[in-house]
Amino acid sequence: MKFNRIYIELTNICGLNCSFCPERSTKNDIIELEFFDSMVSQASHYTNEIVCHVMGDPLVLSDLSKYLDIIHSYNMRAMITTSGFYISNHPSKTLLHSSIRQLNISLNSFNKNTTKLTLDEYLSPILTLCKEKLSSYPEPFLNLRLWNMDDGKSEDEFNAKVFAKLSEFFGVDVDYVKDAKGLRLAPKILLHFDNYFEWPSLSNPIYGNGYCGGLDSHIAILSDGRVVPCCLDYQAIMALGNLHDQSLDEILSSSRACGIAAGFKQNRAVEELCQKCSYKSRFEKD
Repeated sequence: MKFNRIYIELTNICGLNCSFCPERSTKNDIIELEFFDSMVSQASHYTNEIVCHVMGDPLVLSDLSKYLDIIHSYNMRAMITTSGFYISNHPSKTLLHSSIRQLNISLNSFNKNTTKLTLDEYLSPILTLCKEKLSSYPEPFLNLRLWNMDDGKSEDEFNAKVFAKLSEFFGVDVDYVKDAKGLRLAPKILLHFDNYFEWPSLSNPIYGNGYCGGLDSHIAILSDGRVVPCCLDYQAIMALGNLHDQSLDEILSSSRACGIAAGFKQNRAVEELCQKCSYKSRFEKD
């Protein structure tokens, strides 16, 4: 069994209250470095890439570089996703660490929070990082995200302001083209578009069967050690086990894990949460 990536939630602390994210009811958690080393060691048998995110923002951790050093020590690559609000808390050598394959910055987080920052003040450290990446860090991708597209074009006004700022900084014409997934701002610096999505919930309507990449392309490990089949199962509704109590090998060979994986291979969503997840429609083949 091999995965494209394994999500490990370094912390579930975000510090923001974005309207596009569900409310979190669990206590704050941060994975201790020794336990994280054990996680990565076990994960290295299943993947070459660790995504340091599920719900929390890894940049709230002052010692983020130590987590990245651990990933690097196992010759693995890392992916970081952040709101961008904590960019200035870390030096560029951490944010563009040699282990990092891609750093994702969710620009639409700015527009979905109450903040005293102006758009210029929010973007300034992000654009400074872009400049440092271009001058000194050629390898990692820097992906600026606007995952706020919808049929009602509800964020067009905000997006236009962002496009103008990016156009001025990068010297390119920045605009959204319908159905486009993104555009190149500079070498290995991309602006990525996507639609809002609905988080899976047991209170959602039933969407039925279908395929998902959970337990095929990826799994996730939450900050309290629980292993889940999908990076959207932030509440561990489908908890397969806990790395505090079992090995990853034991958890992935459990009957529940095997049943979920076998179901998806037949386009069947065997779990209630999967039945009530609309995100899997994105994997449908034309």
